[in-house]
Amino acid sequence: MTAHLLMQNLTESTVEAAAISWFKDLAYGVAYAPHLAPGEIATERSSFADIVLVSRLRDAIARLNPTIPRDAFEEALGKVLRHDAPTLVANNRTFHRMLRDGVPVEYRRDDGSIAGDHVRLVDFDNPDANDWLAVNQFTVIEGQNNRRPDIVVFVNGLPLGILELKIPEDTDKWFGAAFNQIQTYKQEIPSLLHYNEVTVISDGLEARIGSLTANQEWFKV
Repeated sequence: MTAHLLMQNLTESTVEAAAISWFKDLAYGVAYAPHLAPGEIATERSSFADIVLVSRLRDAIARLNPTIPRDAFEEALGKVLRHDAPTLVANNRTFHRMLRDGVPVEYRRDDGSIAGDHVRLVDFDNPDANDWLAVNQFTVIEGQNNRRPDIVVFVNGLPLGILELKIPEDTDKWFGAAFNQIQTYKQEIPSLLHYNEVTVISDGLEARIGSLTANQEWFKV
């Protein structure tokens, strides 16, 4: 009975606030997305179509690649922001390779020869060297579609994670509803999912994790 009453008193905003507090406990930076919106004092987006927090990504590239010339890391930045593949999954795979292996670039050495190198987007060896940020209510407008995922997790300005939150119920209805919401994001705001590495669905009491292409049965506790 006590658990049932607890569920009755929970709202999605309660679950969201709890999740944000847990990110704080993990030493993430946290932000309320409307404060980062275009035109706001703390804005980090020029429009609601902007998915990547470019200033954070540019700073991270410079910090993690001190020997790479500026022209080369601007080239890397351009490649990360460009989506040339015809499908969401293909774009996601292209980005995943850049995230894992670095962004391939070329630049001219002082002696005139051409150097090939890879620009790191994330420091996998030293997690504390990266910029971790959890943002709630991150509005994305793509074409005629306007969506607002509950929490987006950025690493060095890249939206690598999405959390979709629901009110806990006695059945698994919350999970189906949250999973369907993720599918809506894939259809209506695919640019956000180009960068996705992990998706988490939770009711605040239970969480399930999956990938961009995972079906419901592959979202695991």
